[in-house]
Amino acid sequence: MEVSLCKADLKDAATIHEMKVKAFMPLLEKYQDFETSPANETVERIVTQLNQSCTDYFIILHLEVAIGGIRIVKKDNQIYSVSPIFILPEHQGKGIAQKVFIMVEQIYDEAKSWKLGTILQEKGNCYLYEKIGYKKTGATKVINNKMTMVFYEKHL
Repeated sequence: MEVSLCKADLKDAATIHEMKVKAFMPLLEKYQDFETSPANETVERIVTQLNQSCTDYFIILHLEVAIGGIRIVKKDNQIYSVSPIFILPEHQGKGIAQKVFIMVEQIYDEAKSWKLGTILQEKGNCYLYEKIGYKKTGATKVINNKMTMVFYEKHL
């Protein structure tokens, strides 16, 4: 499967926004998390993130077609976080996210650890992260009566 990453810049903000809305809308509808859902983020918020020196955004490409994105946030002491990764619904379940994580870990080979959060009730997401070496930190955050965030990290 031909998957590649292209570093995003400000001209990609609208594309990132459109893909984020499509990828996260089913979760927004399911969990009604209007305050935290990436599907509710504005293009302006993505522009702000793209302008942050600690943030790198990548467009995920499959056969040169944009099918998702990943935001990497550089923290102190060689700690990085993924916030978020998203794949368009019609491309999910094909192993693309696993490939993207391998690629990102190669790009940021100086990283000592990685962090991310996901929805506890989304067992497929939890399974994916655990399969690629992430461990639950024990921290959770209740968003509403339908949804709890669970946090993971991976030490290299």
